[in-house]
Amino acid sequence: MRPAEPRPADRTGAGEPVAGAATSGSRKARDGRRAERLAPYVLIAPALLIIVGLRLWPLMLGVNFSLTGDGERNGTSVGLDNYADLFDDPLFRTALRNVGLLVLLLPVAVALPGLLATFIYLRVPGHRLFRSVYFFPAVLSPVIVGAIFNLLLAYDGPLNAVLGGAGAGPVDWLGDPRVAVFAVVGVHVWATFGMALVVFLAGFATLDPALLDAARVDGASLPQSIRHVIIPGLARTIQFVFVTTMIGMLTSMFGLLYVMTGGGPEGSTYLPEYYIWVQQGQMNRPALASAASTVLFLIMLVVGLVQIHLLRRVGRED
Repeated sequence: MRPAEPRPADRTGAGEPVAGAATSGSRKARDGRRAERLAPYVLIAPALLIIVGLRLWPLMLGVNFSLTGDGERNGTSVGLDNYADLFDDPLFRTALRNVGLLVLLLPVAVALPGLLATFIYLRVPGHRLFRSVYFFPAVLSPVIVGAIFNLLLAYDGPLNAVLGGAGAGPVDWLGDPRVAVFAVVGVHVWATFGMALVVFLAGFATLDPALLDAARVDGASLPQSIRHVIIPGLARTIQFVFVTTMIGMLTSMFGLLYVMTGGGPEGSTYLPEYYIWVQQGQMNRPALASAASTVLFLIMLVVGLVQIHLLRRVGRED
C-alpha cells in the first residue's frame, strides 16, 4: 500500500512561519541600514545647528547691516557706500597692508613651534622642561603679556640697555612706525605658539617611528629627515596649524595692540580687528564696522583656502 500524500493544507501550514520569519528579518535589516545611514547626520546635527545659529546667521545679518547707513542715514540702504568709504580710509589701507605682512610672516610663526616640537619629539636633553616652558606663555592674558613687553621694549627699558652694553644704539621698538608692527607680531608669536606646539606634538603621536629609524639607518641628516619624513607625515597637522595660526593673527591681537601701541605710532600697527573696534566703539559707525568685518572674513576665507591648496600641492609633490 502506498503511503498517503500530505494534504496541501499541511504543506502550507508548515511553510508560513518560515516565510514570516524571513520577512521580519529583512525588515529589521532594512531598518538597521537606514539607522546606520542616518546616524552621522544625527550626530553632527547639534554642532551644525550651533554653527548656523551662532556663526552663519550673525554673519549674514552683519553683511546685510553693512549695506545700511550710519548717523542720519541709520537703517536706510546705501548699497556699497560703506565699502567705498573703507578703501578710501588710509587707516584701513594700512590695516590691509599689515594683513599682507602677517601672511608673509605666517610661515615663520608655524615653523617655530614645528621645529621646537620636532626637538621635543626627538627627546633632546630637558625636553619635558622645555615642553612646559614653551606652553607657559599661552596661559597668560594678552593684557598681561602686553604690559610685560611694554616694560621690556621701552626706549629706556632692559632690552635697549642690553643693546647699549653690546655697543649698539637703542631702538624705539614701539615708537618707530617701521619697527612697531614687527615688535607686536613678534610678541604675539611668542605668546601663542605654545598651542601650535601642542598640536604638533599630537601630530607626532600619529607618526610611525619606523620611518625615522629607517631614515637614520640610510644616513639621512636631521634636515633631510624633516623634509622627507616629518613634513609629509604631518601634512594634515601643518595645514591645520597654518589655518588656525592665521586666524589667530588676524582676530586675536586686539589685546596686544590696545595695550602696547593703541594702533600707533601714526596708525602703523592697525589691523582690521582694531579698526573695527575703533569704528564701532569710538566713532559710533557700526555699519562701517560691519563692512570691515565682512572684508576681514573674506580675507581669512581666501587666504585659508589658498594655504590649504598650496600645502596639499606640496604634499602631493613630496
